[in-house]
Amino acid sequence: QVQLQESGPGLVKPSQTLSLTCTVSGGSITTTDYAWAWIRQPPGKALEWMGGINSADASYYSPSLKSRTSISRDTSKNQFSLHLNSVTPDDTAVYFCARRPHLLAAYDVWGQGTQVTVSP
Repeated sequence: QVQLQESGPGLVKPSQTLSLTCTVSGGSITTTDYAWAWIRQPPGKALEWMGGINSADASYYSPSLKSRTSISRDTSKNQFSLHLNSVTPDDTAVYFCARRPHLLAAYDVWGQGTQVTVSP
């Protein structure tokens, strides 16, 4: 079965770049039937979709985060990554990677999530 696993530093300093990697096992990120996304949940707040990437290597982002967000992939490692620059404490959240079938409006496979804290 397909599994997703987030990895990266759990603590990032303000103004620096938050970088996370999602490793996909049991399936290929180049499969045309799926898009791959980053979603986060700040403490006490709702899930926030950040952006994603599809099998054609096209990235797309939430308008509120587009200016400082980059999502890319490494097909040789079956990974996709999130880079969020100029972070502030408001970026503290649990970060998830997830898969979305193109024919569904829902994410069917999620990583377990990783806590990232932005703090000096």
